[in-house]
Amino acid sequence: MNINKKELLSIPNCMSYFRILLIPLFCITYIGANSKRDYYMAAGIIIISGVTDFLDGKIARRFHMITEFGKFIDPVADKLTHGAIALCLTLRYHYMKYLFVVMVLKEGFMLIMGAINLRHGKKLDGAKMYGKICTTSLFIVLAALVFFPGISEITANILIFVEIIMMLVTWGLYIPVFYKMRQTWDK
Repeated sequence: MNINKKELLSIPNCMSYFRILLIPLFCITYIGANSKRDYYMAAGIIIISGVTDFLDGKIARRFHMITEFGKFIDPVADKLTHGAIALCLTLRYHYMKYLFVVMVLKEGFMLIMGAINLRHGKKLDGAKMYGKICTTSLFIVLAALVFFPGISEITANILIFVEIIMMLVTWGLYIPVFYKMRQTWDK
């Protein structure tokens, strides 16, 4: 991948870098939270990150700033953000550790399969709709658990288990996609 300075410093890519920089700020704010105000500050950081994520895609498409590097850095910023939020939430919600493990395994699978296929000149043509739905539902669950620190344990557990199921189903739906890609290697 040949990347020039203009591409690296495009507005959408800078917005992705900004989202990555928000991760430690969120973690410090959330882990150190002692009051509802502190949790709302952490939630505010998530809102800023989410709005920035939404806008970087809109700007890239509207102003024809879509780049190969942007297609890489945007989902990396998403995964790092979701992973950091989930990891912080494991300190508060017991079952979140299971969601975190499923996230790591699913994303590890996607990374490994993507790398293997890339070595054979194949790559996913963007995220599938079910992948986008899973990412959106994950963000909603994680955000809800941060936004509502007084949420009941039962409600939190239901949200976590529903998201685990969503993630497992999505993972399962990607397996045949990678299998079909594998079938085209020799052609």
